[in-house]
Amino acid sequence: MQVVLRNVLRAVHRMGLAIFLGVSLGGAQAQTSSRWADDMAERTRACTACHGEQGRAGPDGYYPRLAGKPAGYLHNQLRNFAQGRRHYELMTRLVDPLTDAYLGEMAQYFAKLQLPYPAPTARNAISSESLAKGQQLVTQGDAARGLPACTQCHGVRLTGVQPNVPGLLGLPLDYLNAQLGAWQTGQRRAHGPDCMAEIVRRMPAADLIAVSSWLARQPLPADTRPPAQVPTGPALPEAMRCGSAPELSNTASRATAGGGRP
Repeated sequence: MQVVLRNVLRAVHRMGLAIFLGVSLGGAQAQTSSRWADDMAERTRACTACHGEQGRAGPDGYYPRLAGKPAGYLHNQLRNFAQGRRHYELMTRLVDPLTDAYLGEMAQYFAKLQLPYPAPTARNAISSESLAKGQQLVTQGDAARGLPACTQCHGVRLTGVQPNVPGLLGLPLDYLNAQLGAWQTGQRRAHGPDCMAEIVRRMPAADLIAVSSWLARQPLPADTRPPAQVPTGPALPEAMRCGSAPELSNTASRATAGGGRP
């Protein structure tokens, strides 16, 4: 069965390469078997055709980095494409023939790649006041609107939290804007309770742009690995429980019941 799955994945990946690299499918199939290594690096070439070598990020700003992200997060996103919570036809076609266990293997492969990040490149025109607002929302939140700080879930260093929460640094501005917009319009969803959908519902477009612009300008810390524990801090509001990150949901419930985070 494993051999069959590998053959299916190779066929799908070759098709992806044909689309993105401009080579004919017949030419790809004409390659001798000795040219294809039987490992996950080879089998994920259709991923890296868009997401960059070793999943470092695509060059156009819309294909995010895969390398080093928490495996649970990557696995959840592959599931979301397969199950219709995220919408991008090519991704859906690529993952549709694969088993959930195989998607998990792919997620583990990319999660283990610890590669250096490029310097931030955001240069969009934005006022210093807006950048200060973005920093405030990211690091402090807004209690009046019931908005937790981004750091409360994504980690103090904003590099994510194991096993299911992604980092927010090292992402292109265009990608951040596109994903926040997708949460607003319902084009991107998650398992309920959908905390991100609730967060962006409470934020006007100017605030979302301020947040993405500030994040896209921040350098990466020396240690870019996501920590193993959720940051300590005030309890998350019940509406901000995250179905895609069970450790956040469980922590929020315990904190609400006990009057504070453990």
